[in-house]
Amino acid sequence: MTALLNPYLSFRDNAKEAMEFYQSVFGGQLALSTFRDYHASEDEAELEKIMHGMLTADNGLVLMGADTPNSMEYTRGTDHSVSLSGDDEELLTGYWNKLSEGGTVAQPLAKAPWGDTFGMCTDKFGVPWLVNISGAAPQA
Repeated sequence: MTALLNPYLSFRDNAKEAMEFYQSVFGGQLALSTFRDYHASEDEAELEKIMHGMLTADNGLVLMGADTPNSMEYTRGTDHSVSLSGDDEELLTGYWNKLSEGGTVAQPLAKAPWGDTFGMCTDKFGVPWLVNISGAAPQA
């Protein structure tokens, strides 16, 4: 059996905009469902908010997100980070460039002490990202 890790991001009133942004970064298919679609809220102010969003990129990455209901507490950017890792330098650098644009770079994408290329940024929606590009395997 295979297990997949799918980050799930919470937003306050801008999940649609955020998920469309991530689709512009990663490509793929975006499915969005509102609270109205599932009859999941009696609050008229919530009916058009996103109850569930799922982005499935062509390369298999999956990212989910939703608006937090008004009745629930929401603290932006303090309860998660999203990690992208692998050895495809061109692909991961492209993701880094798009995610960091308009955001805040905490650690520039550069050679790390452990030999990989690593960077940390917070995108323009307040989501913290970690990008790790694996270095070449040590020679024996």
